[in-house]
Amino acid sequence: MKKVMFISSMGGHLTEMLELKDIFKDYDYKIVTEKHKSTIGMKAKYKSKIEYLMAGSKDHIFRYLFVIMFNVVKSFLIFVKFKPRVVVTTGAHTCVAMCYIAKLFRKKVIYIESFANIETKTLTGRLVYPLADVFIVQWHSMLKLYPKAIYGGWIF
Repeated sequence: MKKVMFISSMGGHLTEMLELKDIFKDYDYKIVTEKHKSTIGMKAKYKSKIEYLMAGSKDHIFRYLFVIMFNVVKSFLIFVKFKPRVVVTTGAHTCVAMCYIAKLFRKKVIYIESFANIETKTLTGRLVYPLADVFIVQWHSMLKLYPKAIYGGWIF
């Protein structure tokens, strides 16, 4: 069975990713998200299928820089341990390192741009677009910004 990693930041990005839950059963999967009081309860449902990265906020820049460095190392360890063939992500900052790690190991990256963006690129989209094997947008208007993207419609 193909190993697929689903990774996203908490909040709306995670909500979007969990809309894909019907396809989880088709794969040997791993969910990666930030550890936070809003996500910790997922462990009861997903048990060994979930891993957590450290949550961080750009509001506290020095702590955030530490969190990013920590998460890069932890992302590498999670990736090497699970060995996915594909990484699927809905963003945001939590996924960038994992996408680059996947490409380093010549694995596929599928990125789904945020539903919230209709006319502007996200920072994560700009960072992942050049390396994504499949880049999906949820609005036709986003095809102007990402010409190699695929319009997939709303994830909700």
